[in-house]
Amino acid sequence: MNVVESYEPVQHHWFYNQQTDSKDSWQPFSREDSQRLEEAYSRVGKKEKDEVVVATDGRRYDVRLRERQRYSVYWEQKPAEVRRCSWFHKGNKDLNYTPYSEDLSDFLEDAYMIAMTLNEWKQNVELPTGDTVILHNPKLMMQYPSSCKEFPPSPNERTQPRTLKRGTENIPVEIPEGEPEMVDHLVFMVHGIGPACDIRLRGIVQCVNEFRNASNSLLKSHFRQSEGSCIIGRVEYLPVNWHRVLHGETIGVDKDIERITLPSISRLRQFSNDTVLDLFFYNSATYCQTIVDTVASEINRLHSLFLQRHPDFTGHASLVGHSLGSLILFDLLTNQETDADGTPHELREDAHVDPGCGSYESLEEVLKGHGLEEHLNTLHREQMDMESLMLCSEKDLKDIGIPLGPRKKMMNCVKKWKHSRSGSGHAAQNETHSPSLGMRNEHHTPTTSAVDYQHFDVGIGQVSIDYPQLAFHPQSFFAMGSPIGMFLIVRGLKRIDPNYSFPTCKSFYNIFHPFDPVAYRIEPMILPQDMDLPPMLIPHHKGRKRMHLELKEGLTRVSSDLLGSLRMVWQSISQVPAPALAEGGISSMTPTDEAEVSPMEQEERNFPKVGTLNRGRRIDFVLQETPIESFNEYLFAIQSHLCYWESEDTALLVLREIYGNIPARNTNF
Repeated sequence: MNVVESYEPVQHHWFYNQQTDSKDSWQPFSREDSQRLEEAYSRVGKKEKDEVVVATDGRRYDVRLRERQRYSVYWEQKPAEVRRCSWFHKGNKDLNYTPYSEDLSDFLEDAYMIAMTLNEWKQNVELPTGDTVILHNPKLMMQYPSSCKEFPPSPNERTQPRTLKRGTENIPVEIPEGEPEMVDHLVFMVHGIGPACDIRLRGIVQCVNEFRNASNSLLKSHFRQSEGSCIIGRVEYLPVNWHRVLHGETIGVDKDIERITLPSISRLRQFSNDTVLDLFFYNSATYCQTIVDTVASEINRLHSLFLQRHPDFTGHASLVGHSLGSLILFDLLTNQETDADGTPHELREDAHVDPGCGSYESLEEVLKGHGLEEHLNTLHREQMDMESLMLCSEKDLKDIGIPLGPRKKMMNCVKKWKHSRSGSGHAAQNETHSPSLGMRNEHHTPTTSAVDYQHFDVGIGQVSIDYPQLAFHPQSFFAMGSPIGMFLIVRGLKRIDPNYSFPTCKSFYNIFHPFDPVAYRIEPMILPQDMDLPPMLIPHHKGRKRMHLELKEGLTRVSSDLLGSLRMVWQSISQVPAPALAEGGISSMTPTDEAEVSPMEQEERNFPKVGTLNRGRRIDFVLQETPIESFNEYLFAIQSHLCYWESEDTALLVLREIYGNIPARNTNF
């Protein structure tokens, strides 16, 4: 006697449609996000008129339940369709299962419930679309197109049937793990030249997502989740996109370049216009100001928005720059201004302001003074004051509905206000000559002296622009594949004053791949010229060194030991006294690991103090090449410059410096 299975309602899971190359790609939300969406759905019901918004993906996206749309919070991205899914279908040539619409899923669930309750299978169910579904049994269900006249269709039938599955447990889909709610640290990541950031031609958002995923995985695998009362949350990484603004319609530079571009080798010229020209733009006073303003305002906007969405956040923020992005951040950090008490000029409430632009705290007076009081309600609706206006870009004002004319007037006022303050700040800087990078003039006796970094005129010099201020003090600055050293040399700086440090950022790490053709070192510009100090080797995330590097070092060491042994034999034969080895013996050359101290930290302690850019610690850190890269460094040169976004070794170094003394599970690190 067959036992009839009882009917159990299907478990729904929420998906979103992440289109790739105009093709649908349905991705599942994490279990935590799906549960939150389901709870909100159950709470409001289908008849709720007011929109319900649910934050997902670490609060980087908002899902509007009534619209069934997923919106990005921090960057521009096309909204994605959202579905409450329970039934799925797949054709013979499809790689993945696609969820049915919610109405069709409910329709199929009703038919399935009847078949289960009555134990009546092999029934034809006609869908509202005209297709026919045959429920053979709970495990075998097929959908046949409406063009099929016979069931099952003949072998010559062009349209093949589709396989149906009920519930996510019956389809091969990986449900992602949710992210911890608590954010310990915030990191802003600035890209380099061009719209593509890696070898797969992905944009900054996709590359930062990759880096974030690697970081989350490493936190779980390499760091202890609790040490006494210390609970580890996660690090949030946010992309800073300046290329889109520079090459957008507002600036119009692309149209100007297009008018003078030759028609031959069009693809190569287009690539050059989109990428290489960014270097020239940054050395132009006009476009350098645009780039720096965009980076600073975008960082401040993201920082303010993040704090709004994470009101309980008490951590710090850091900066990461790749390629040209690292140079932009370096120049920006070099030109941050602080008062005697260390407070950034932009953050002081009693800072001097041009009377023509009103006081720092009086938004009403500023608008009335320029005939813009009719827009006061719009700004108040967005909870904006004078401080918020200073952090806004023109795009921000456009997004909240400020027309072009008033928008230009407001931005002009902001520019005057910043210029009035930066002028007084620069004057004070010229009078006091606070510690700077230092330089050596080729036309005079080589010396290292303190100079005003912003106004020196050796070489091509740094472009003289008005550098905006960040709304916070960064904890650390990580440069990846950075040409900073080369640009400083070209600008006329031969040496960096060992006493120089960023005004508002105390930690600086220069991370590079050994084959990266764009990367340059920093430490030789700080250390004495007769000191040859190799960069710090970044440990592999699964161990200290890759096997092929260990083998290479082992062979070198064996060769050295063999030569030493032969020399000792020859000396004993010729009865010449050998060098005294008994003082230390072989055991003195064997390093002893200290408890709770990683090998890299031990190695770092053996080196002299390297200036103050990184609080006396090492600055240059080199990745280990992979075995295949070691065969031909030229072949992998371009890839090595774009490897950082998916480098787990780089992500682990960033985490190690952010979390400091929290012990890692991997004792080799």
